Amino acid sequence: MGSYTFDNPQAVFEAQYQTVRRDEVVGVLLALFLGCFGIHHFYVGRNGLGIFYICIFWTGIPALLGVIECFFMPGRVREYNAFQAAIIAANLGIPVPAHAVYAGWPAPGFAPYAYAQPVYASTGQQTPVETTLLACSNCKQTNPPGARFCTSCGTQLG
Repeated sequence: MGSYTFDNPQAVFEAQYQTVRRDEVVGVLLALFLGCFGIHHFYVGRNGLGIFYICIFWTGIPALLGVIECFFMPGRVREYNAFQAAIIAANLGIPVPAHAVYAGWPAPGFAPYAYAQPVYASTGQQTPVETTLLACSNCKQTNPPGARFCTSCGTQLG
């Protein structure tokens, strides 16, 4: 992230997520053209399978599997991106933004967090639980749901 400072956790999430996310098209092309060496598995963090493909690349089986796996790569890349988004959001103490998990959802530039509708998370109960961010009355900093004190100025919330 360098020397940039961010005022809210969503901006930190976006900066970190953009550095770790993978592209579906790149995953498909890696599986199609370099699948015999297992490069597509390294791309989505499946290092064990990548090493296995390198060990048996001379048999030709990984090349055939690479062609077949190019059809499964978009789902694997989406799964990898969702996992990375969940890790980053958990470290920041915020809910995972929908656009980071589901392809085709609007990016933050199109639906800013300040004006977005409340997000409901399934908790296994019949009633949804609201997971909107809390704004500090003192410094206007957004805070994760359930926070009792502002993460910026320390003022008691609610």
